[in-house]
Amino acid sequence: MNIFLKEMKSHRKSLIFWSIGVFLMVVSGMVKYESLSSSGQPMNEMLEGMPKSMLAVLGIGEFDISTATGYYGLLFIYLLLMATIHAAMLGATIIAKEERDKTSEFLFVKPVSRNGIIIAKLVAAFVNILILNIVTFVSSLVLVGKYSNGEVVTGDIAVTMAGMFILQLLFMVIGSSLAAVKRKSKTAASLATGVLLLTYVISVAIDLNENIEGFKYFTPFKYFEAKNVMFGGGFEFTFVLLSGVLIAALTVTTFVFYKKRDLNV
Repeated sequence: MNIFLKEMKSHRKSLIFWSIGVFLMVVSGMVKYESLSSSGQPMNEMLEGMPKSMLAVLGIGEFDISTATGYYGLLFIYLLLMATIHAAMLGATIIAKEERDKTSEFLFVKPVSRNGIIIAKLVAAFVNILILNIVTFVSSLVLVGKYSNGEVVTGDIAVTMAGMFILQLLFMVIGSSLAAVKRKSKTAASLATGVLLLTYVISVAIDLNENIEGFKYFTPFKYFEAKNVMFGGGFEFTFVLLSGVLIAALTVTTFVFYKKRDLNV
């Protein structure tokens, strides 16, 4: 069977479960928004008494949560975490699963070069994260639009989804490069997730302490924050360029180290 199709079939159930999870996250978030907005209590005043540290951890930031787009900006960080965790784990497992499942010999006796195998696997991973991104976009567009009370939401949601997709690609190749570099590649998924959570913690720390603002270049979660891309004028060229360089470098790393590695069979 074609390697690309085999990988798509292998990750089909996982993609379905993640897609359902994202959809339910959007549904629960917007139902909560409707409940709060209909309670009669000013929503922004509810946040005034909360400590800054709690607001930073929850990702609330500087949003006007009385509007559908503002509330969606609050919800976006959780959607982003789900999408990037999926991408990091997918990038690692799609490279390492033959060694994990002891099926390396089955794959590598086929008349396909290692570069050909990597290309097929990364394209399959790319399609998976694209599908999850589209599911998130459509779910958000429909559900936020339903509760928007006439607000124009399409542009704001589209720009956040574009930022999410760039970060999905970045964490996908972080996972794939770790799987290619590590001798015990089956641990790459947990390591990639650890890197992701560490960078998220750094982003929260930056929100808590403005004196470490310079560390924002070390955490992708600061590259395309909803409060900036939705309400601050779109993407910063520096972060787009940095993301592109990292994606390219990590993709090259995946190819170079996977070609050199001795596979555990």
